[in-house]
Amino acid sequence: RYGRPEEGSKTDKRGKQAGTLISSEIRVLCENITEFGQPVPDGTTVITFGELFQLYTSISNKLVGILLRARKHGLVTFQGEMLFQRRDDDVVITLLKSLRELYEEMGYEPHEFRNA
Repeated sequence: RYGRPEEGSKTDKRGKQAGTLISSEIRVLCENITEFGQPVPDGTTVITFGELFQLYTSISNKLVGILLRARKHGLVTFQGEMLFQRRDDDVVITLLKSLRELYEEMGYEPHEFRNA
């Protein structure tokens, strides 16, 4: 347990709350890609970074961080290590799983699915 907070401590609780927030942000990102992106024949959904950035200007200033975490979890893919407004507006973001698959992995009940 080296490097891990003691179970039930304030640090442990803060860590769990942060994990829940991150999961929520990634879920919303995937929902937005599904809603505003384009489905492609292989079953995935795509949207450009520019389109997603415009959508997020009114939603969140943390889009790139959320995208990087979602990629780390195998939910999205895109070219490059980092994305920048204007320079990368045409970079395609691909959602690799359906919302139904995502919700099932996150432990949501079917009645909680949004447009899955």
